[in-house]
Amino acid sequence: MTEITSLDALEALYGAPSEGSLIKVTPALTPAYRAWIEKSRFCILSTVGVHGVDASPRGDDGPVVRVVDAQTLQMPDWRGNNRTDSLRNIVTDGRASLMFFVPGSNIVIRTNGTARLSVDDTLCASFARKGANPRSVVVFTIAEVYSQCARALLRSGLWAAGDESAGLPSMGDILAEISQGGFDGASYDAEWDVRVSKTMW
Repeated sequence: MTEITSLDALEALYGAPSEGSLIKVTPALTPAYRAWIEKSRFCILSTVGVHGVDASPRGDDGPVVRVVDAQTLQMPDWRGNNRTDSLRNIVTDGRASLMFFVPGSNIVIRTNGTARLSVDDTLCASFARKGANPRSVVVFTIAEVYSQCARALLRSGLWAAGDESAGLPSMGDILAEISQGGFDGASYDAEWDVRVSKTMW
């Protein structure tokens, strides 16, 4: 396999970035970037730590983060599987990135910066939903904001493709396969809808 092993070789292959790709980067939220982020109900939280990297989907039924000011975002950590991969990384390293999506749009907004984990009672309670508080809140400090190139979403036809999941293995199928039949995947799938409806927040 022929590899690129130097920045000089990489730059020679790809050439100079376009003017737009350079001027789009800002050190804090602009009004336009803020509008996009406040509209987003779904993002990908990327972190790095001593055990490697992690990318975790985060979603809510309203804005996925709260914009505090031009450089501060807050995101409640709602119920999940308790692996805490992202949270472990945040506690041990802090470098993080958020990538925000809005259904139907090929514009994706990225924020890079640092994150910390707050368990302040008042802050957690400010996100109360259906009688539940998040156990913690990710407080994100922005170092830079920019829009991603739209070509990936355009090439994939992400929003136009419709449901393509027919025939794919379920989560129960995946767990049963990994455990070589030691995990009851059929029961897991059958109970999933009821279980998740009671543990959304």
